[in-house]
Amino acid sequence: MTLTVFLELVEFKAKTASVLPFFIGICFSLYNFHKLHLGLVLLYFVAMFIFNMAVDILDNYNDYHHATEIHDYREKTNIIGRESLDIKLVFRMMIGMIIISALIGVGLTLVVGWPFLLMGLFCYGVGIFYSSGPKPLSSLPLGEVFSGFTMGFMITCLCVYLNTYEVFQWNFTNITAIFLISLPNTLWIANLMLTNNICDLEEDEMNNRFTLVHYLGKRRAIRLFEIMNLAAFLAILLSVILGIAPWSMLGTFLVAPFIYHQIQLFLAKQVKRETFICAVRILAVGAAAQVISFALTFLF
Repeated sequence: MTLTVFLELVEFKAKTASVLPFFIGICFSLYNFHKLHLGLVLLYFVAMFIFNMAVDILDNYNDYHHATEIHDYREKTNIIGRESLDIKLVFRMMIGMIIISALIGVGLTLVVGWPFLLMGLFCYGVGIFYSSGPKPLSSLPLGEVFSGFTMGFMITCLCVYLNTYEVFQWNFTNITAIFLISLPNTLWIANLMLTNNICDLEEDEMNNRFTLVHYLGKRRAIRLFEIMNLAAFLAILLSVILGIAPWSMLGTFLVAPFIYHQIQLFLAKQVKRETFICAVRILAVGAAAQVISFALTFLF
């Protein structure tokens, strides 16, 4: 297996979805609690990144096995079939990654306590059942909710808890603040799946995958895509107004024209090979701008 094939197998281009919520968690911890446990969060980052790669391998693995014979998805689209990868090697690689990340997670739990374990188990459950089981989450109208919430909110929440576990209180104020600061990522990550499902509507239906787009219809799903992008910026504005993020984070609005342009490109054409990348760019640029503009407050 070449490096290029491996990077496609683990969907390396999509890792923005897990990395930037992690950095938002660090910024939030420093700004609101003035705490950072660098060693703990670095271990968490490694475990999170490895598990994220394992989940993407699992997605490709399950898609390969579940593909119907109606069309040539297995042979020409799926990375495992297209590159004639050894399915046993792929499976062993995936299991090894899950075990390594889980061991790191257990070690962190011994240091910071059981809340980290419970949150981690939830994330592992969503990651594994996202594409596994008789009714995978990705094939249900719940997929966008679970992917956005888990990768947007939970990754940030886990990072904040690791940094502040000695003083963190599980109350409405703290949870609401973390939810709000992570909401842009939550919405943009959910939009990744939504745009993917919009582009793949006919293919998904042929593979008996009835996603949110199937139930909403393509026109309403596209409208939802627009609304979630707008809501992401409203969440950034509200975070600043409520004082849980610095005024510098309003710098995120500087990328609004770029994001508006990407939205218009996707509205004009919903073709996966041509315009799915628009949702990826929106997440990458929007979330990176949020992190950078948030971090600027620590420099001045």
